[in-house]
Amino acid sequence: MRFVIWLLTTAGGVAVAAWLLDGISFDGTDWQDKVLPLLGVALILGLVTTFIKPFITLLSLPFILLTLGLLLLVINALMLMLTARLADAFDLGFTVDGFWTALLGSVVITLSTWAIDAVVSDE
Repeated sequence: MRFVIWLLTTAGGVAVAAWLLDGISFDGTDWQDKVLPLLGVALILGLVTTFIKPFITLLSLPFILLTLGLLLLVINALMLMLTARLADAFDLGFTVDGFWTALLGSVVITLSTWAIDAVVSDE
């Protein structure tokens, strides 16, 4: 059950980012066409964040300390761009139009996922 809640909150964060930002989008005209790709992108983003991001963060730890943590925003943006590339490989129709859109999108996804999780969480 915890996995389903995590997947839905991540999908909600990605949906908010796609709704707010013009550079993040899903193919399809109707919202029913976007539900399964949205869940697929949320799953890919979760896997990228779980397996790749810690390795990249560990390698760049001296630079993270040097920039007082601001490099973490760049790493999050790069993880979102990697998610878009992987989603394109799986033909999910998810696109991110550049680094700055990914940077803003990663902030929106983080904040909206945090807010959704705060509302949904029973702890």
